[in-house]
Amino acid sequence: MKRIKCFVDGFNFYHAIADLKANYLKWLNLRKLAEAFIKPTQEKLEAVFYFSAYPTWLEGSYRRHQIYVKALEAMGVTAVIGHFKEKQKRCLTCGAQWCAHEEKQSDVNFAIHLLHQAHIDGFDKAFLVTADSDLCPVIDLVLDTFPEKELVILTPPNRYQIAREIRSKVTTNKIKQKHLTASLLPEKIYDEAGQVICARPIEYTPKAS
Repeated sequence: MKRIKCFVDGFNFYHAIADLKANYLKWLNLRKLAEAFIKPTQEKLEAVFYFSAYPTWLEGSYRRHQIYVKALEAMGVTAVIGHFKEKQKRCLTCGAQWCAHEEKQSDVNFAIHLLHQAHIDGFDKAFLVTADSDLCPVIDLVLDTFPEKELVILTPPNRYQIAREIRSKVTTNKIKQKHLTASLLPEKIYDEAGQVICARPIEYTPKAS
């Protein structure tokens, strides 16, 4: 069977989900989502890597993100966490200054892990959940160096058109809202002893139908 590994560009995916205006979709089981795109009789999902960073200056977002990473890890997902860097910004018109935050390391971590897994023959096919054209160079490198490897882009919801450059490289499938709805984590996640590992943040509670 073909060995599949999935690499998820966390913030690229997060912002696509946020644009759907349905917070409950953020409580997403990435393994289950990836499994929706495999051929069960021919392929096996062996690992999911999630690349992100904690917004430590935003208390609520930071707390929810920590809980979510804990839930993902309980599902067997490998979380690779980068960081944000403060950067002073200045308005060229009025001269006003403010502190902004830029995500660091996630793209690099994504590229390094993808290249490393290809180098050690860790997969036959890789799913790349992203619409970020900054990852085109590593995609080109993997395809040139390991022509036997298959890469498939899974574009986040409503990002297919803006992912034109990256999807021109390889086969592409669209992640749709129906895939997210069918791949949610349970309200509570338990360990083998029956103890609660983590619970869904109240902000991610689905609206009553």
